Amino acid sequence: MKSTLSVALCFLIVVSHPLGECWEAPSFCHELQCPEYTVVNTYDNFEERHYQPSQWITQDIPSIHKDDVTAGFWKLYNFLQGENNEKKVIPTTRPGLVSMNEDPGSGKPKVSVSFFIAPNTVLPKPNVETIKVENRPSATIYVRVFGGFASEDDARKNRAMLTKDLKAEGKQFNDKRYEGAGYDPPWNLFNRHNELWIYAA
Repeated sequence: MKSTLSVALCFLIVVSHPLGECWEAPSFCHELQCPEYTVVNTYDNFEERHYQPSQWITQDIPSIHKDDVTAGFWKLYNFLQGENNEKKVIPTTRPGLVSMNEDPGSGKPKVSVSFFIAPNTVLPKPNVETIKVENRPSATIYVRVFGGFASEDDARKNRAMLTKDLKAEGKQFNDKRYEGAGYDPPWNLFNRHNELWIYAA
């Protein structure tokens, strides 16, 4: 049962939100803030979601190799924990993203890692110059869920399966970009929630 305070806060959100909705993050966000979305449609193997504009911190990395991904996330984590010009700790959120974008010029993949930033958070300047703030517009994203400890091979397999399902449903999508979203810390051994994201064209 919701507390009186949470109900009151929800009421304030309903009154002020342009869609008159109260966003309640799904359970896989572990009671932390997540990017807000609406489920547009549910299919057998994936969801179609519409995401609201969101803010992220991002670090480019050399490759999708585990060591590069881990090193990139550590830079972002340390920034959130106070390695910035204000020594300010930023609230923990979900998810962490690994993004793959094909460079239109060279055709080579550009890889980055990102953490979602809660709305209305005023970010300090990073001590590491390669960390950048990214403001993402609203977007329709097709999402496939999978479990376990996500690997590079898992990302490729789930991308292939989601791509196949999207084609079967006649969906138009960006085949040059995909992202893996993780919602669990390393010490969560069971019932892990991972997502593969492909953006609508």
